[in-house]
Amino acid sequence: MPSLKDVKLQIAGVGKTKQITRAMGMVASAGLRGAQQRIERFRPYANKFNSMLADLAARTEGASHPLLDNRDEKKNVLILLITSDRGLCGGFNVNLINDAIKLAKSKEKEGKTVSFICVGRKGRDAIRKTSYELLDAMTDVMGNLNFQVATKLGNTVSHTYTEYNVDEVYLVYSEFVSMSRQVSTTKTLLPIIPSVNESNESEVEYIYEPDVTTLLAELLPRYLNVQIYRGLLDNFASENAARMFAMNNATNNCDDMIASLTLLFNKTRQAAITNDLMDIVGGANALQSQ
Repeated sequence: MPSLKDVKLQIAGVGKTKQITRAMGMVASAGLRGAQQRIERFRPYANKFNSMLADLAARTEGASHPLLDNRDEKKNVLILLITSDRGLCGGFNVNLINDAIKLAKSKEKEGKTVSFICVGRKGRDAIRKTSYELLDAMTDVMGNLNFQVATKLGNTVSHTYTEYNVDEVYLVYSEFVSMSRQVSTTKTLLPIIPSVNESNESEVEYIYEPDVTTLLAELLPRYLNVQIYRGLLDNFASENAARMFAMNNATNNCDDMIASLTLLFNKTRQAAITNDLMDIVGGANALQSQ
């Protein structure tokens, strides 16, 4: 049985850990509120942009653009993996990395060459330990996340695709569903294949100016940037939610450990008192027997 001093030190150590986890949970909660508001404000724009592009695609028979080039022979695959820069968020990063590597292995089985672009320190470090080529990496961008980050990534991805260095591009990120649910998601970025509404009824009638080629040249790169930015916002909100949930669980575990250690402390103290009483009684009996 441990000594009273050892148990006291353990209780004090767990108490300090509890203070840290509680503080980190509060910081994540504050960050989650802002991140959740940003993704909820951006989603209607992204959805409307997608519907408008789908309507445009339905009206443009024969129009071509490099980002719409769906090549018959696909040999090279690029995966854009978004993770966090810091840990302490449960299985958040592990799930994303595992899904990205699973996708890479499935493409390798098809005889394709896979390379990565990583956003976030955790994904970058994980891919560096594999045999896959890391074309580029961006770290420490989530704290100052803006549309310029998505534009930079979009320009890199579109240039790599239009130069025929890759034939497919996939985005792996965590979609924010709710504070308690974040879903690892894989989305095809390139080639862009807008989903055309097959219904004869159209909710909105769009009038397009100028010609189709000019519109596609302007809208398709922006569509790519919008998809990447939505993935970044979703991932940032999911990261804060996962960290808040993990820190709350850690704080609750600290409470359980303190309760069990306090019980052990009381048992140890009672055992020490019992031993002292037994020594006193034994000594008294020895004196009476003389």
